[in-house]
Amino acid sequence: MEYVQERIATLHEFGDGDGRRTDLAREATAAVAETAVVVPMTGREYESPAAERVLGELETLEPEPAAVFVPVRAEPDRIGPFRNWLEGFELPIRVLWCNAPGVETLLADAGLGGEFGKGRDVWLALGPAADVADAVVVHDADARSYEAGHVRRLLAPLTMEFEFSKGYYARVERGRLYGRLCRLFYEPLVRTLADAHDAPIVDYLGAFRYALAGEFAATADLARRLRAPRTWGLEVGTLGDAYEIAGFDGSAQVDLGRHEHDHRAVAGETGLEGMSREVAATLLSLLEEHGVDPDYGTLPERYRTVGDELIEQYRADAAINGLAYDPADEREQLARYAESIVPPGPDDTRLPRWIDAPFAPGDVLEVTQPWRERRVGSRSQD
Repeated sequence: MEYVQERIATLHEFGDGDGRRTDLAREATAAVAETAVVVPMTGREYESPAAERVLGELETLEPEPAAVFVPVRAEPDRIGPFRNWLEGFELPIRVLWCNAPGVETLLADAGLGGEFGKGRDVWLALGPAADVADAVVVHDADARSYEAGHVRRLLAPLTMEFEFSKGYYARVERGRLYGRLCRLFYEPLVRTLADAHDAPIVDYLGAFRYALAGEFAATADLARRLRAPRTWGLEVGTLGDAYEIAGFDGSAQVDLGRHEHDHRAVAGETGLEGMSREVAATLLSLLEEHGVDPDYGTLPERYRTVGDELIEQYRADAAINGLAYDPADEREQLARYAESIVPPGPDDTRLPRWIDAPFAPGDVLEVTQPWRERRVGSRSQD
């Protein structure tokens, strides 16, 4: 246990508290009723134990959230059973079918057609969520250790006038270290950049203990100003916008304990290797946007040097805690991820801020909920 503060406010879990903490907990609990929770899902989450855990825990929240938006990417023959399963939970669930036929038409007509993925799905939900609540909490659906209290902990900084809070946690499970993409790609890359560039944006990105965590909370105003990347760059893109809007003083990170997640393979476009390319493109585009000019000719090798140093530190940490650890496998991953460190192309993956969007949240609800009965001359607000 420690109480080290980073460049942003770091709110720990010490396991005990006093009356002031109780007062804050009450404020955070009261804020739940004015909060919309967003839980993105794909076909892999349908009836999965992890998603069951997340939704089951959300059922225990008191008071009930203002809404729980579940943006779903599923095949046409799967969305019906998926929706029935989701709506079986005792929650104010609003299912958004993110690849419904009308979605691509709506986006294309607005000049926003193109790639899709987690970022686009979350973005589709952020507009409607910020429309019905004072705050928005976003959670992944693959955490088998999820607790309803995470919503209150993420909301707590917002009751203290922070605008943005990010969850962090230990990825230690099955007797070994996980969180591989963050440990072996993001962290050594940001450290490498920090060694060469004295830039506030690099300091900000390096202040988060689990920058690639999918759990965050934001005021509705900040949520409307997020320019979400369409795919796996979502978490880094969110931090970039939070830096511009909230800055160091308006941002916090909150200890959510230990998380056990479902795991992805390393190799391939759908594995961590493919994700690293999208994270790198978003991260490097963000830094260039803020005046950082990386030396791409030497950056991959410098990254591998820093990564090797971190691997030795992970090895020692694993050893003292009796965890299994394979440095050779970790270095093989490092080599794969190094291939992702290339100059980014045009930054055309970001969607617009909802305050600038060419259509309204109600338009999204209309096309993502094609099963709803429409009334002539009116638009659904559910």
